[in-house]
Amino acid sequence: KYEGCWKNAVVLGSMKPLGNYTLTLGQKTVLPLVVGGMGVDISTSELALAAARCGAIGHISDAMSPYVSDRKFKTRFQNERLKMNRARYAAGETLPAPWDPTAVYQAQRNHVGSTMDAKRGDGLVFANIMEKLTMGAPKETLQARLNGALDAGIDGITLSAGLHTGTMAMMAENPRFRDAFIGIIVSSARALKLFLRGASRVSRMPDYVIVEGPLAGGHLGFGEDWREHKLVNIVDEVIAFLAEEGLQIPVIPAGGVFTGRDAIDCLARGAAAVQVATRFTIARECGLPSHVKQIYLNSQESDVEVNLTSPTGYPMRMLKSSPSLVSNVKPNCDALGYILNGKIECAYRDAYDATGVNAAGEKLPVQGKMCICTHFMKHDCYTCGHNVFRLKETTTQLADGSFYLPHAEEVIFDYLNRLEPARLGPNEVELAA
Repeated sequence: KYEGCWKNAVVLGSMKPLGNYTLTLGQKTVLPLVVGGMGVDISTSELALAAARCGAIGHISDAMSPYVSDRKFKTRFQNERLKMNRARYAAGETLPAPWDPTAVYQAQRNHVGSTMDAKRGDGLVFANIMEKLTMGAPKETLQARLNGALDAGIDGITLSAGLHTGTMAMMAENPRFRDAFIGIIVSSARALKLFLRGASRVSRMPDYVIVEGPLAGGHLGFGEDWREHKLVNIVDEVIAFLAEEGLQIPVIPAGGVFTGRDAIDCLARGAAAVQVATRFTIARECGLPSHVKQIYLNSQESDVEVNLTSPTGYPMRMLKSSPSLVSNVKPNCDALGYILNGKIECAYRDAYDATGVNAAGEKLPVQGKMCICTHFMKHDCYTCGHNVFRLKETTTQLADGSFYLPHAEEVIFDYLNRLEPARLGPNEVELAA
């Protein structure tokens, strides 16, 4: 319906909107708009495919890919893991097993392959692959996810949630290692330096660098001092560092880029494109349930917090109303176990074991940590960018009090053709007109 709509971009005064610019990666030219990879399956295949149809870049997330495969393709990876661990306990084992890399590889191929088979348009589909998703076997399962995505035909891989100092070597033998686009998300020039050392050992520089600032959603690449950092300063530092090193690598700011004007301001500072996500949490193609999208739309700035409840150790931005914050759910590492480290440890499981019970013998809510696997699976952890409270500015409130949920293409069109967001609604003029 909206395919090719970006071609109708107009000039607003002396400042051209984003749709008048392009991003070049290797021999490929696309629009300078990247839709971030929100997990678990919040950035769905449908959302990424919408971006590709419009000539931009869309991400899918590989977070908990066995769960996503089970839900979408009726596989039974988690069920088989549960049965295996029950058998282990019956034989005297006390801890669950690491994830089987073969199962992880196949789950990744299922998710990525299905997405790529459905891809249309001039844009690209990338996979967001996290180092912190350790699965009890950090190296083996990361390598399985990387190579599973490449073998399934992904256009590009964005490395996130970690320094990834040894990640390039894990896929260096893959036939598509030098053909697919590979990028890294960093929150400082120092982190980029560390990554480039590892990349140099396999003579493979990244094709792009995403610089994520402190206003981003979900896990942050900062400590508790995140308030002391600003995206613009980090972008300037990264661009200056790359220039000093003689590296011409596109820099893509992310975190707080809420309007087309924000995007143009980034390009004016030397950025090649922008990555956005929060505006797409309310898109129809987004994997969040409709009632959660309405919670986002009704939020206020005071409803947003950054806390340390993630067992990964990273700070995380979310809404204070997240059910995950008042939960006493039992750890389900036997079937899930996506955050188990190499020693089969999880900070939530430790916190759960240390939590007492009330007078009725019921487990009290666990303080300080959450079972991220369970709550991401149930969409009970309302992760968000800082600007989530501004979403109501971008859409129309309907007669029943709810807000209109736009199609992804409508949000893409808005970014590409307007400097300030329009209030989208059911009576909008056809975008392609």
